[in-house]
Amino acid sequence: MKKYIYQQTDWPAFRWDNNTIIQPLAAVRHLQGKLTGKMEALGFRLRNEAVLETLALEVTKTSEIEGQILNLDQVRSSIAVRLGIEIPGLMPYDRNVDGIVEMMLDATQKYQNPMTADRLFGWHSALFPSGWSGMYRIVVGNWRDDSTGPMQVVSGALGKERVHYQALPAADVDKDMKAFLEWFNRKTEEDLIIKSAIAHIWFISIHPFEDGNGRIARALSEMLLTRSDNSPRRFYSMSAQIRAGRKKYYDILEKTQKGSLDITEWMTWYLKCLEGALRSSEVILSKVLDKHWFLAKLAPVALNDRQRLMINKLLDDFEGNLTTSKWAKIAKCSQDTALRDIQDLLNKSILGKNPSGGRSTSYLLYKNDII
Repeated sequence: MKKYIYQQTDWPAFRWDNNTIIQPLAAVRHLQGKLTGKMEALGFRLRNEAVLETLALEVTKTSEIEGQILNLDQVRSSIAVRLGIEIPGLMPYDRNVDGIVEMMLDATQKYQNPMTADRLFGWHSALFPSGWSGMYRIVVGNWRDDSTGPMQVVSGALGKERVHYQALPAADVDKDMKAFLEWFNRKTEEDLIIKSAIAHIWFISIHPFEDGNGRIARALSEMLLTRSDNSPRRFYSMSAQIRAGRKKYYDILEKTQKGSLDITEWMTWYLKCLEGALRSSEVILSKVLDKHWFLAKLAPVALNDRQRLMINKLLDDFEGNLTTSKWAKIAKCSQDTALRDIQDLLNKSILGKNPSGGRSTSYLLYKNDII
């Protein structure tokens, strides 16, 4: 019985109904054009801010899909250093953060370069620099060998596992990846957005690595989407949209991988997800513009470096409430100094006391009442 997609006799001759996808593809192309126009109208600095926010979102969300939570400030710092973008309060970042940032920047900044097995091995090594995935040693920088058994995607408690998918045997990986890479690099008739959808399902169905296949599949899709935009500047995050509907993502992957080579349903889902990502880019744009105008208002106000650092933190994705102890820890100063800094901002109506109260006094940013 042919249970999985790669067991079909005409694998990997994917097919789809053009009449079904032509309208959602046109909608996505229209939104792409509108977004590009809006972003090009921004100044150089604001475009860089939008790129930084988008790439940080892409890196953190593609990791979250796999259950890995990264520190957003570390991700921003790693991206900013590599792209030469000046941001306040750069912080040290872990090697696992730097690795996935390296992969994503290689995919988007060098999107015209051909994809090779060695390049994929480099991506994989960047994701797993220690050679370990959690508590397990894995084959890094090479195709899987199935030495511990067939590659399976499973869920459930030990002894009650459910097998969602079993990838093709390791002995077939090299042959299938050669076919995939030849197609990936070849100029084909497919629209590059369609090609990004095919690349995603094709790569993840081969599942060539012991771990990291999902993140690499999404990076490959991102690379082809960057080619479709013909610009290394990223203003929308596909992974953020996938993360918002992670269960549906896994459901459609499983359904497609257990179906025929007609991937119309996958294509339709992918285009709808991409449309959502493009529409969500308005949130990033609004955040960048709001931050820009707020900081412009503050330009003539006398502030010290600690205060400017903390205001920038509050304008980004600050977790929880701002307290004097958090201020002291982040700004690396004493609590007395933190309290003086905060009191000065209270006097200037830049900060206000949080009316919700609590065990300790906390503060919030006033965005409309700057003196």
